[in-house]
Parts: sequence; structure tokens; C-alpha cells
Amino acid sequence: MTYYWLAQSVGVVAFMVGITMFFNRSDRRFKQQLSAYSAIIGVHFLMMGAAPAGMSALLNSLRTLISLRTRNQWIMVVFIVLTLVLGLSRAHHWVELLPVGATVVSTWALFRTSGLTTRCIMWCSTCCWVAHNIWLGSIGGSLIEGSFLVMNGFNIIRFRRLQLRGIDPFEVEKKIVQKMDENKAAE
Repeated sequence: MTYYWLAQSVGVVAFMVGITMFFNRSDRRFKQQLSAYSAIIGVHFLMMGAAPAGMSALLNSLRTLISLRTRNQWIMVVFIVLTLVLGLSRAHHWVELLPVGATVVSTWALFRTSGLTTRCIMWCSTCCWVAHNIWLGSIGGSLIEGSFLVMNGFNIIRFRRLQLRGIDPFEVEKKIVQKMDENKAAE
């Protein structure tokens, strides 16, 4: 097996890890699975020679785990600055700016939003990743991000329909976020 196909197979593994991520109503499980997926796809991008995307994905993984513990604005800013510095310094083509921008926007979303708003922002971020992955020729990356686009889109519609019927699909998560905010205020 050549190095190229080894890199592509890592992308396919990432596809398998990430395929069910958007079905989670639990923000916590969603973020845990997103973190695992991001780490694997980051390795794939680095193997494919796409350093800005690889660094953005690896930062995504770490950022997502940290966002499970805190919603601190300063930590969010650190991740945004790291993403911009590492991503922009290695970009050689304008398309490589797409994953950097997507990472900045999704970082803000994971620290400052929840529920349907997070899903909608992640959907927009995914559009940037799809365009980048097709340009790069990443088989696994294109498959997974394309799948994310479709699955997350359907789930956004499904969750919104539940909300319109008076059912909050994110009720449990809101209580967890409130508790985190109360603990932060008590410190």
C-alpha cells in the first residue's frame, strides 16, 4: 500500500467514526464524538500534505474536549488565535483558508451557543470543509463532510419541527449548561 492510500484509509476511518455524530441530541456526546473524529481527520489531512486543515482539525479536537468543561471566553479566544496563527501561516492557496475560517466560526459556536444554534453554525462550517476536501481530493474527508452536511441538515429540520410542536430536544443539555454557568458564578 502506498503512502497516499494509507492517508486515504485514515480518512475513511474518520468517516466511520463521524458518520453518526449529528444524530446525538446530547451536546456532550456530540462533542465527544466530534473530538475523536477531528483528531483522526487531522492526521489524515497532515498525511495528505494539507497542513492548515490538519492543524485546524487537531485544534478542533482539543478545543471540543475543552468546551465540554468550560465556556470561558478567554479559552475560546486562545483557540481562535492559535487557529488563525497556525492556519494562516501555512496556507499557500486561498482554498486552504476555508477550514481555518470554519474552525474559527465553529470554535465560537462551541463556546458561546448550544442546541439548534450550534448545529446551524456547524452546518455552515461544514460547507467550507466540503469545498476544501473536494479541492484536496480527500476521499474520506469529502464523504464524511458531505454526509455531515446532509445528516446535520436533516437533523436541524427535525429538531426545529420538534421545537415548533412545543418539544425541546435540547432540554437536558440546557440544564447541564445552566449548572456549569452556576458553578462558574459560584467560583
